[in-house]
Amino acid sequence: MDAATIRQLEPELDNYLKRFSHCFCGATEHLCVAYIRGQLSELERKNVERIALRAGIAPRTLQEFLASYSWDHTELSKTLQQMVASEHADPNSVGIIDETSFVKKGTKTPGVQRQYCGAVGKQENCVVTVHLSYATPNFHCLIGEELFLPESWSNDRARCREAKIPEELVYRPKSEIALEIYHRAIASGIQFTWLTFDEWYGAKPQFLDALSEAKQKFVGEIHCGHRMWVKKPKVTTRPFRKKKRGKSRKIPRIVSGNPKSGTAQECFEKSAAFVQQDWQRWNVKDTEKGPKIVEVKHAIVYPQNASGLPGEPHHLIVVRDVMSGEVKYFLSNAPTATRVDILLKVAFSRWRVERVFEDDKRYLGMDHFEGRGYPGLMRHLILSAVALMFLARMRLQLLEAYPEITVSQIQQAASSLVQSWWIEPLDAKSLIDATAYRLEYYQRRNAQARKSHTKTRIKKLLALGIDVNAIPKCQWDSG
Repeated sequence: MDAATIRQLEPELDNYLKRFSHCFCGATEHLCVAYIRGQLSELERKNVERIALRAGIAPRTLQEFLASYSWDHTELSKTLQQMVASEHADPNSVGIIDETSFVKKGTKTPGVQRQYCGAVGKQENCVVTVHLSYATPNFHCLIGEELFLPESWSNDRARCREAKIPEELVYRPKSEIALEIYHRAIASGIQFTWLTFDEWYGAKPQFLDALSEAKQKFVGEIHCGHRMWVKKPKVTTRPFRKKKRGKSRKIPRIVSGNPKSGTAQECFEKSAAFVQQDWQRWNVKDTEKGPKIVEVKHAIVYPQNASGLPGEPHHLIVVRDVMSGEVKYFLSNAPTATRVDILLKVAFSRWRVERVFEDDKRYLGMDHFEGRGYPGLMRHLILSAVALMFLARMRLQLLEAYPEITVSQIQQAASSLVQSWWIEPLDAKSLIDATAYRLEYYQRRNAQARKSHTKTRIKKLLALGIDVNAIPKCQWDSG
C-alpha cells in the first residue's frame, strides 16, 4: 500500500460520509465527521473526551451530539443497510447473529449488571448487545444492533427513565432481539441467502421455527442435547374421549407407541443413519494457520419444535476436527438436496462476526463508550458500524492490488492520514511515507507467515495420514 493510496483515503472518506448527510441537520453533520475521524485516528482510548480534544471541539458539545442533539440515528442505520443491500448483494451472502459485551464499572451505563461477559469469559459487571453482521466471500460488516436489557433493569422503570431507555424497551430473550434486528434488515432490502448462529440461539426451538416460517435458510450450531427424531413419528389430530380424571391429552399429538425423541448425540451414536456411515473428510477453509480439515457425517432428521412435535426435515451435520478431535453439531433447514459442502461453508462462516467485533473494538473503540444514556449508546454503536463499513469497503476496493490487505491495515493508513492533518506538511509526508513502508512490510511478512504456517499444518496432517491434496474443498454454489 503506497503513499498515494493512503492519501486517496481522504476523498474516499469524505464522499462516503456525504452519503449519510440527510440524517443530520446543521452542525450535527460536522460533529459526525469529527466523531468518525476520531474513531479512525491513532488515539489509543477513543472516548468522547479524547476525540473532542483531538478535533478541537468542546467535549461537552460532542457528548451532547451523542446524547441529546437532534439527528436521526435510526435513519443512519437504515441508510447503511440500504447501501449493503444495493452495493454488496451476493448469492452467497450470510447473516451472522451473535452478541458481544463490554466490561463497565458502576451502575449507570444502560443495561449494566453482573452477568456473563464473553469479552473476559466469566461473570463480570458489563453491558451486553446483540448484533447482526453481513458477510460475502470478500466482505463483512455489522448491520444491526440492540441493547440486551436485563430483567433487573426492565422491572425498574425509574432507573430506565433516568438512563433514557424507552418505555417500550423491556426485557426480551436475546433470540427475540435477534429476530427483531433480522426483520429490520430485511425491511431495508437486505437479502440473506443464509443465516448462521452459535449453539445458544440454536437451542431455542421458537427461534428456529420463526426463521423457518420466514423461509430463511439457516445452518446453526446446536447443543448435543438438542432433541430430534431420525425417523419421523406419526402425529394425529384425532379427537379422544375425555377422561373423568387426569390431564386431557393435547391435539395434535404423537401417536402412542412411536419412539420418543432423542438427543443429537444419541442420534449420532446409536442410529443406523449415522453408525453405518463412514466419515467424509472436507477442507472447509484456508485459515491463516493453513487448511482446516474436518470429518463429517450427515443425515436428515426431524427436530422437535416448540410444541414438542416433529418439525420439517432438517440436516444434522456432525463435524469432527481432525487436529483437536472436537465434535460439533449443526442443524439446517435447507432443502434436503443441498450439498453438504455448502452447509459446511455456512457453518464455518461464524468467524466473520468474531473478526468484526475484534476490529470494531480494537481499532475503532466500539467498547470505549462512557455515557449513561441509551440514545448515546445506540448512536455510538451505529457510528462505529458506519466507520467499520468504510474500512471494509476500502479493503474490498484495494484487495485486487493488495491481496494481503486487512481492515486493521486500512485503519492504520487512515489513522496516519488523520494525524497528518494536524502537523507540518513535511512531517505529514514523512509520516505517510513511513506508514506506507510499514504496511507493505506487514503484507510481505503476513504472506510469508501464512506460507510457513500452511507448510507446518500440512506436515502435521501428513503425520496423521491425511493428504490435503486428496481432500475436496468446500465450494460456494456458483449459481
